[in-house]
Amino acid sequence: MVKGKKIILGMSGGVDSSVCAYLLKKQGYDVIGLFMQNWDTYTNGDFLGHTNNEDKQCNVQKDFQDAQLVAKHLGIPIYRVNFIKKYWQDVFQYTINEYKKGDTPNPDILCNKYIKFGEFIKYCQKTFQTDQIAMGHYATTKIINNKKYLTLAKDDNKDQTYFLCWLTQYQLDCVTFPIGNLAKDEVRQIAKKIKLPVWDKKDSTGICFIGERKFKDFLKNYIKPKSGKIIDIQSREVVGTHEGVMFYTIGQNKNLNLSGQQLKYYVCKKDVKNNILYVVTKKYQTKFLTSTGCVLKEFNWINGNDIKISKQILIRFRHRQPLIKGTLTILPDGKITLKYPKTLAVACGQFAVIYQGKKCLGGGIICDFLS
Repeated sequence: MVKGKKIILGMSGGVDSSVCAYLLKKQGYDVIGLFMQNWDTYTNGDFLGHTNNEDKQCNVQKDFQDAQLVAKHLGIPIYRVNFIKKYWQDVFQYTINEYKKGDTPNPDILCNKYIKFGEFIKYCQKTFQTDQIAMGHYATTKIINNKKYLTLAKDDNKDQTYFLCWLTQYQLDCVTFPIGNLAKDEVRQIAKKIKLPVWDKKDSTGICFIGERKFKDFLKNYIKPKSGKIIDIQSREVVGTHEGVMFYTIGQNKNLNLSGQQLKYYVCKKDVKNNILYVVTKKYQTKFLTSTGCVLKEFNWINGNDIKISKQILIRFRHRQPLIKGTLTILPDGKITLKYPKTLAVACGQFAVIYQGKKCLGGGIICDFLS
């Protein structure tokens, strides 16, 4: 059915996309590898926050070399493309602006929508005359009544549908996820069996296409520090000082510079206007750090909002967080309200992604909370 059909695979130099290349070729596809570079350390002023002293550009070059080795091993062509400017415009500027507002954005979700499944597909149409692509995400799809739905991966721990919640129907129609029905250890076993040169390569971590960084130091490249008070929200006592509320996330309990305190504190509120960071002890977490309902803006229905949806849905606020039961209401202005059991550390700017059974219906940005 697919013999000789052209498909463009996003190759990162990692084990997941490398096994995808093998599986697609085995299925009879005419596989072309495409390596994306979406970040440039020097162009983007990325000097603070690196976790090692290696050449700051060497990781990208090493990944491309690994992808080239895999392509040679499998006998497929590979090319390199640069989306650095578009990533900065469509993903990173938004991310920094959200942090400046005190919110908690998710650049990975924007990267998928605008770069991996946006610019990538456009480039494939123009350069290779096809919009059929494959990606090494842990996700699956299912055709129901001639419509393609995004569905959960076999490996619950690796499932990445959360990061794909802003895809359009067209983008989903273009993509194949070859490893979605495999567990991570199965992917490793396949890679080892066929002697891929990256079979034991460590998984990439950190910000999408940027990598591992010391978060606060990395943000200082783009946001000027501004010291202020850290206040215990229960006792109203000043317990320390911070370098800028935008450098901290709701629920954070490490790197707060509160080592002199006997109690363990968690960030529970950020007052950007007055530059105050509020913290709470574990004893009062339920009172100050939990929510039972939120409002979503800019909700993306992957398959359109004309589908029949029960009020009872499943919700995920973070990647790898267990799905929780909740209810959904669509407001007249298009915003959505969610109600759910008491949940810790839900923050404005985060994405809430909703599911019905194994289907991912879409996601939106948390902009307010229900009292």
